[in-house]
Amino acid sequence: MKRINVSIALMVLFIISTYGQNEMDALRFSHHFQSGSARYMGLGGAFGALGGDLSTLSSNPAGLGVFRGTEFSFTPSIHTAKAEATHYGKKVEDLKYNFHLGHIGFASAYKTNRSNKDIPGWEYINFGFGVNRIANFHNRILIEGNNHESSLIDEYVFHAMGKMPEDFNPFYEALAWEAYLFDPIDTSGNYESVVLGNIRQSKAITTTGGINEMVISLAGNYDDKFYIGGTLGVPFLRYDMQSTYREVNIDTLSDFESYSLNDDISTSGTGINFKLGIIYRPVDFVRIGAAVHTPTFFSLSESYSRKMNSYFQNGSNHSASTPDGKFDYELTTPMRILGSLAFIIGEYGLISADYEFVDYTEARLRSNSYKFFDENDAIQNSFRAQNNIRVGGELRLNPINIRAGYALYGNPYKSGINNTERTALSFGIGLREKNYFFDITYLHSNYNQKYYLYNPALIEPTKQTFTTNTVLMTLGFRL
Repeated sequence: MKRINVSIALMVLFIISTYGQNEMDALRFSHHFQSGSARYMGLGGAFGALGGDLSTLSSNPAGLGVFRGTEFSFTPSIHTAKAEATHYGKKVEDLKYNFHLGHIGFASAYKTNRSNKDIPGWEYINFGFGVNRIANFHNRILIEGNNHESSLIDEYVFHAMGKMPEDFNPFYEALAWEAYLFDPIDTSGNYESVVLGNIRQSKAITTTGGINEMVISLAGNYDDKFYIGGTLGVPFLRYDMQSTYREVNIDTLSDFESYSLNDDISTSGTGINFKLGIIYRPVDFVRIGAAVHTPTFFSLSESYSRKMNSYFQNGSNHSASTPDGKFDYELTTPMRILGSLAFIIGEYGLISADYEFVDYTEARLRSNSYKFFDENDAIQNSFRAQNNIRVGGELRLNPINIRAGYALYGNPYKSGINNTERTALSFGIGLREKNYFFDITYLHSNYNQKYYLYNPALIEPTKQTFTTNTVLMTLGFRL
């Protein structure tokens, strides 16, 4: 076969459309399942009308106005992600463990010392600073099964048809061409795959990273009735993905033995957003909250590389790889709107509920060197608005508190495309003393999705089930 020499500039043009950023990246980096303190997660994250917890700086910053003194807390967490995948009837599973900080931060309350207590006015001005985990990308997925219908090489052949080798996409069909996995039929751009008969397909995917949001917040307390707060959020994003896809010949119809395709992608960057929230207490036992989050404006940088190795029964083998590439781009995530209601049952406990609205069709990818027309169209055609509900309750048996929570995150995909509705259950217990507190929570979450190894017109979907179990422990001190 003829070898090809391709310039780096040409590779950058190809990488954008077929290998790099797309609507799934926009969803992944916009889709938040916030972690936080053990108490916050013990109530299912339904804290929008309650406040008094540093995790609320990333949800409803008016909750900062509830503090009456100085408080410091941090939350180490142990996270277990289990992934089950069924591909052409074969089920495999794998686990990934991760240790991270759900949150760390402090709050300070400053009394205004207003002279006339008989006239309503500002009671406290509060300041808060911290880091909250708002997304966790740690996972490990294994897929394996026998496919009697198609091969990934069939898709490469489809994209190669009508082209001369020098015109092949260097990050796509050119790799398979250089690995001798399809051959020319004639001189007019027709090709055929060397992968014939039955094959065993497998893919191992490991993802790591997350989004940690640094928050700087200011809030006020007006007459212990009205609380208002704002947060400047600076999220730090890191996402790494390594995958190995393999096809192995399980019959003797051809000289082909096996091949592997390795992908390595790393994305990092920072963003900025602003959150504004209020809490109103019309009577002592009712609290009403609302918050608006502006879009997050991310500046991201992605590096990537691919490598393909092929093996044949005659003992020959071939290798093809791309150079390390890099591309800088911007992502604007959708805005979020939250509404909350809580009932305080005297000294016995509380019940709280949050509603969150986020429209994923509003996400946008941008770059100076590429316009993302197709990708942004795919965002609007594939996704929809998501409605999220979180409820929680706390029973106070001073100094011990018992908590439970439930969260339902709606399906962000349009009907018929996929259904990744997610549920979460949490249970917690806490010790609250005058100068310190300790809380522990267990959180269980699961969702399903369909995943295609390549073109859905050629292959059946892999059915995946994801289950996460997290233990969060918060230690806090009050001054």
